[in-house]
Amino acid sequence: MEFRMPNGDYFADKVAVVTGASTGIGRALALALARAGSRVVLASRNAEALEDLCREIQLLGRQALVVPTDVTSDEQVKELIDRTEREWGPIDILVANSGLYVRGKVTSLTLADFDKALNVNFYGMLRAVLGVLPGMLERGRGHIVLMSSVDGRKGLPLDAPYVAAKSAMRGFSGVLRQELHGTGVRLTIVYPGRIDTPMISHLRFHPVSSKIPPEAVAQATLRGMRRNSVEVVIPALAWGLIYMDLILPRVADWFVQLFHLEGWEQ
Repeated sequence: MEFRMPNGDYFADKVAVVTGASTGIGRALALALARAGSRVVLASRNAEALEDLCREIQLLGRQALVVPTDVTSDEQVKELIDRTEREWGPIDILVANSGLYVRGKVTSLTLADFDKALNVNFYGMLRAVLGVLPGMLERGRGHIVLMSSVDGRKGLPLDAPYVAAKSAMRGFSGVLRQELHGTGVRLTIVYPGRIDTPMISHLRFHPVSSKIPPEAVAQATLRGMRRNSVEVVIPALAWGLIYMDLILPRVADWFVQLFHLEGWEQ
């Protein structure tokens, strides 16, 4: 069955590139964008999972293009952008979603652990953004979505490499958003809480920080894009922790300790 979108829908016939599309939030976003009418380019290292997702999108009557990509490779990210433009034309939407979760106490970590987290979560995002940005600016339109984490607003114990990368993403987005003002290119950064994805399948959490489905993040992201939101935080309750940390950081630390928000190994 083919989905037909109403004229003027924000996502209709847009070319959308999604990195980290093979699982979790990226997979849910690719499906949501396809259902909304976009032609979706699927990028991640897992080619087999991408092919499965491509077939699922095609069964919806929508178009998908598989481009296996390691976002830590300059050459592969360039090929992702070049191939998309060769086969489908200009990129309208970039969802920089690839992520790697590196966990451990700071005293047990090495510089290599931080390099690994930054190379995927921050530099992987940066490679994609720098690749699509010149074309978007030349055309005077486009939408860049950066998938961060509530960890990027309030760091949790054991998450130092991940927090460092997501915090860097937040700082970069704040600068880029200001530089894009008046260009016609939009920027949205998304801060999900604990999401039910393979990345944290080995962890369990207190009910106050229970995992939510990736589909909820996808729908909140598309809603934020339509509204041209600067930031999307999901679940909404996470704003409480963010504001608490801004006003009373020691109280926020106590809250984290009380509910063991970093979770437990299963």
